[in-house]
Amino acid sequence: MVDGMTNDIRTALGAVDGGEPLAQLREIARLRAELARVEEAQVRRARLTGHSWVAVADALGVSKQAAHKKYGRR
Repeated sequence: MVDGMTNDIRTALGAVDGGEPLAQLREIARLRAELARVEEAQVRRARLTGHSWVAVADALGVSKQAAHKKYGRR
């Protein structure tokens, strides 16, 4: 799943100089939604396996408060 997504991202980035711009924007929006879904799942897994909000936030490069606000009440 992630490897396929990585290839999709590379393809989308490589198409910056070519391809139809609106089609590329749609693909970028699709990839952004998929990344958000995968990120949420990984945060949930991290929390279920005992990782603190501080550790999760550090991995995401955000503050503890930002991570908890985004994912804490789901």
